[in-house]
Amino acid sequence: MAPHQPKSVVIPIPILVAAVTASTILLFFLIPFLSSSSTTSCLCPATTTSHPSSRSELQILPTSEDITWWKQQLHQNQLQDYQETKNKLRKGINPRTRAQQLQDLIEFKGISHYEEPESSNHTALLCPGELLVEEHHSNYGEPWAGGRDVFEFLAESVHLSPNARVLEIGCGTLRVGIHFIRYLDSQHFHCLERDELSLIAAFRYEIPSQGLLHKRPLIVKGEDMDFSRFGSGFHYDLIYASAVFLHMPDKLVWIGLERLVNRLRPYEGRIFVSHNIKFCSRLGGDECTEKLASLGLDYVGKHTHDSLLFNHYEIWFEFRRIKG
Repeated sequence: MAPHQPKSVVIPIPILVAAVTASTILLFFLIPFLSSSSTTSCLCPATTTSHPSSRSELQILPTSEDITWWKQQLHQNQLQDYQETKNKLRKGINPRTRAQQLQDLIEFKGISHYEEPESSNHTALLCPGELLVEEHHSNYGEPWAGGRDVFEFLAESVHLSPNARVLEIGCGTLRVGIHFIRYLDSQHFHCLERDELSLIAAFRYEIPSQGLLHKRPLIVKGEDMDFSRFGSGFHYDLIYASAVFLHMPDKLVWIGLERLVNRLRPYEGRIFVSHNIKFCSRLGGDECTEKLASLGLDYVGKHTHDSLLFNHYEIWFEFRRIKG
């Protein structure tokens, strides 16, 4: 008997062609999916390059690296040897004093402006000309930039976080306060200010021009050291008075401190007073210490802080609340 021959399977050519075509189409759609899956399933850390200018959002003071970078930029652009006599204003730069700018605003009712009757319909927050030329930046007898110095010193001293609460006694035109408003969470900056002109500059120029209307600072007009209008149920992490207490009667300063003690966060909260504390030293060392202690305050120490931009330093005196 002849051996058994296996039956051969014959696949018609049209079916074979159809199968190959179907496989090709299937692979065409599967390859991108498989490639994507292999990429997403890989847990290997991506290679990243840290940028030297990256910084924490909570950073306040410039770092040594920041200062080094600044010096390098001056050197690379050949700007380190500035001389006023050498660098003259050129065509395209239109120097105008504040007085000249103000006169232009008054005479021409603006710069480019609409004609009547629509001339007053296009400005949401109409601002006085003297504020637009920033006359109030000269109200302090020293550069406006010093406000940033004060902010940096105070905020760094108490390790301030954006959710902290800050009270300034006498914020003026916000030379210092504008930096706290920008840094802090909405409604967390409070101020008691007596001068109407300063308040006008703060509300009608500084806050809107800095894009900080959304921060809703609570600034109250008053000179009686009455803090009840700021509400209750919270503690301040920082209370400060920059060149204010030296212009106030000693009795009123003590009234203010007495009213503020229970509003200051126990132990961690700080009160800073600039320039001098004659309201205290005039009593004599022992009597001053005893009076502070009776209020629940303790004198921590004296500090100085250098300006970042000009040859100047300020003296600050630090107090804390010692009772819970």
